[in-house]
This record gives sequence, C-alpha cells and structure tokens, in this order.
Amino acid sequence: MTLAVLSLFIPTFFFVSITPGMCMTLALTLGMRIGYRRTLWMMLGEVIGVAVIAIATVLGIASIMLNYPWVFTILKSVGAGYLLYLGILMWQSKGKMALSGEEAGDAVNSQKWALVSQGFITAIANPKGWAFMISLLPPFIDSDRPLPDQLFILVMIIMFFEFLCMTIYATGGKGLKRLLNNPKNLRLLNRISGSLLMGVGVWLFMS
Repeated sequence: MTLAVLSLFIPTFFFVSITPGMCMTLALTLGMRIGYRRTLWMMLGEVIGVAVIAIATVLGIASIMLNYPWVFTILKSVGAGYLLYLGILMWQSKGKMALSGEEAGDAVNSQKWALVSQGFITAIANPKGWAFMISLLPPFIDSDRPLPDQLFILVMIIMFFEFLCMTIYATGGKGLKRLLNNPKNLRLLNRISGSLLMGVGVWLFMS
C-alpha cells in the first residue's frame, strides 16, 4: 500500500466515520447519559465489530479477486455507483443527517459486558456499515502486494478513526449536539464527506 493510497484513504474514512450515524448517535447518547468512562465499554465492542466487518470484507474481496476477477469488476462498478449516489445524497441533504441510522434506544444497560455487546451488535447489525466497507475497501486493495500487511494497516486505521470519532461524540455532549443541530455546520460536513465519497467513486470507476 503506497503513501498516495493512504493519503486518500485516511481523510475519506475519517469523514465517513465522523458523519452522524447509528454508532455515533449511540456514543453521543451514552456519553451524555452515563459518562465517557462507561461509554468506553460500548466503544470497545463497536470497534471490534467494525474490525470484524472490515476483515470479512477484505477477505471476501481477496477471494473474489483470485477466483472470479469479472465478479470483482462488477463489484467495483456497483460500489463506485453506490459511493457516487451517497455523495450526491449528502450534497442534497440541506443540513440534515443524510446518513444517520436509527436513533439510539432509550433503554440502556450500563453493565460493562452489556455495553460491549451493545456496541458490537450495533456495528455488526448496521447494514450501512457493511455497505460502506464493501464500497470503500476494494479500491485500496493492491493485488500485487501481500494481503496480510494491507489488511493490518487498513483495520488499524479504521479502528483508530472509529474510536477517535466516538470519543469526540461521547465527550462533546451538549456542545456537539448544538453544533450538529446547526444546519449550516451539518451541511458543510455533509458536503465535505460527499465530495470525498464521489471522488473515491470516480477513482473506483477508473481503476
């Protein structure tokens, strides 16, 4: 994996992670309700869940690349189209949470392992998480380089940004909530994220 590829993947995934969704909404809700330290248990489960999705996605992509290259070409095209669609959707959001998932539930169990499992299940059960991974990861996998090394780097970056963004949400509390409730601020965030997604989509079509 080259430095040029990493320089594109890092900002793209950061803005995808920071965009309000199921996991970020849950982190914000728990941070305000039970505090950051207890919310860390949920965050642990969530980053493990995201890592599982990323590993499963990359291994599946690698298998397709080796055995069915034409299927991989179709997958890339579908993924590129999906990213372009999401980018356009975010540009047209007009200050709303364009990619937000279901709101975090009111019934929250603050027991440690209950929080871990809640974070893990929220990540695994989020169809948009799978869709993002399937769409985002293919263009960053180099078939000429060892897969384990690339997988390790990608998963570490993904886990780091997921943890960082959930920390921002969990500790931001009311200040972050006011920021996201401002249509102008959310519109700017959506447009930056949307531009990056469309850029990756175009790159995926051309690769």
